This record gives sequence, C-alpha cells and structure tokens, in this order.
Amino acid sequence: MIERDGEPGGEPGGGRGGGPAGEPRTGAPGGRGVPARRGRRTAIVTGGASGIGRALCRELARRGLHVVSADLDGEGAARTAEEFGCAGAAVDVTDPEAVRALVRGVRDEHGRLDFVFNNAGIAVGGTTDELTLDHWNRTIDVNLRGVVHGVHAAYPIMIEQGFGHIVNTASLAGLTPAPLMLPYTATKHAVVGLSLALRAEARAHGVRVSVVCPGFTDTPLLDHANPGLPQTATSAGARLAAVRAQGRLYSVDALAGDVMRGVARNKALIVAPASSRLLWRGVRLSPAAAVRVISLAARRLRG
Repeated sequence: MIERDGEPGGEPGGGRGGGPAGEPRTGAPGGRGVPARRGRRTAIVTGGASGIGRALCRELARRGLHVVSADLDGEGAARTAEEFGCAGAAVDVTDPEAVRALVRGVRDEHGRLDFVFNNAGIAVGGTTDELTLDHWNRTIDVNLRGVVHGVHAAYPIMIEQGFGHIVNTASLAGLTPAPLMLPYTATKHAVVGLSLALRAEARAHGVRVSVVCPGFTDTPLLDHANPGLPQTATSAGARLAAVRAQGRLYSVDALAGDVMRGVARNKALIVAPASSRLLWRGVRLSPAAAVRVISLAARRLRG
C-alpha cells in the first residue's frame, strides 16, 4: 500500500526525523545499516531558470541546502544561482547522459543526494486535430522522458545511500480531464502514475517520492507555449485562456511554499491552490459530470 500523506518527516534543510528530510538514521528501514551521512543537504532542481523551478531554488537555498539550478537555458540557470547563492548548470533533460552526469556529480562532490526536483517542462496547446506528431513527441521528450531520466539517474543512488526524496512536477491536468492540450495532459497523467507507483516501490528502500499538481500558475510557460513548434490559437492565447479558466493565476512563490510544506510532510500528492483541490475532488466524485462541465468550458474558450 502507498503510505498515508503526512507521515512523519522533517522540513528540508533542518527538520526532525530520519530519511531524506532529516538526517538519515543509522540502521533506518531501507538504509541497510548505512552510517548516517553528515554535511550540507543537497537538492537538484531542473527547470531552475524561471517560474516554479526558480521559486523552488530560492526556498531551498533559504533553508540552507546546497542547491543546483539546472536548465536548458544555462544563462537563466546561472542568474538563479547568482541571485540565491546556488550552483548553476546547463542541462537538457531530454539527454539521459547529461542528467546522469549532473546527478552523479552532485553526489560525488557532496557525498549525498537528498532531493531531486524533476520540474522541467513545456506547455503545448491546441485542438487535437491540429496538433502534429512533433507537438506530441516534443512534449513526451521533455515532460515525461525528462522525469524518467531524472528518476533513472537519482533512484539507484538514493537506494544505495538509504535515503532521498524525488519530487516530480506534474499538473492539475494530470488529475483531471484537460482538453485543448492533450500532449501536455497525457504526459502529466503519466508523471502522476509514475510517481505514485514509484512511491509504493521506493518505500522499502527508505526513499520518498512526491508529485506536485498545481493549477494554472503564473509562469513564463504561459507566454511561451509550443516552444519551437507550430503555434495554434490555443497556444497563442494560453495566458488569457488560463485566466478565463481559473480566474487569478497562482503565484510561483505561494506554490513553492506549498511544495516545501508538502515535502516536509512527505505527502504523496501536493495539489494547490485550494480551488484546484476542489476541482480534483469534483472529478473524483463524479467523473462523467466533470467531463460534461469541462467540455462546456472548453467550448467557451474556443469561442
């Protein structure tokens, strides 16, 4: 079984308890009696140049962790690093060797790997009939394979050391039927499923896994949908559509705080803001009714 949300766990960078959120205990379950590692805790954040990733870097650095801001935009990652006292790295998450080198480098340099935030992603929008296979493949490469590459690189290290916490960024679109952006929706559902299944498996090794499912958040993704891909009416108006669908966009600062609290509580699913949790519960209560309501909303968005 998947453990309950809110099992004891410490705040990143100074909490109580064993495992990834606190100092690992010698002989803790899954730790195989490995001596507790000392030193400054570490965190890798992909997509750290802007948006949610940048806000996470700030929160983690504020808590005293050694943070690596990694991004395809190396200059943006460096700006985040300079501003918050982190390290910066130019990394393409679609390249498994680059991700592996990043993760192993942090572990080798600091002797531990506490947190990996697989946060890099792109937004892709359009009606399904107008989207090309390029839209689909690029979204899968970044949003799903990027997470797989991070997990594949970090998970064996965390098993070996007997602790660690993998935090994958999905979306409310990974919990609800979200039309007009099917490649995005499909990959985010996949990330949710991957994360919950891995959490069940990882528990035996003392490794934690959480997945973040935010509603529409005020990030540059909304201004740069379909990056390097053919634009559609949906992608060109992504920010306006998000405002019309949700009302006020959620701030990245508020979301980063929610994520840190959820990680400290070892929550399986971190869903924010409250309006997103309400929608998610509605979908769970009556999926058929939710589909009808969302279908009407999609028609209004298309005009």
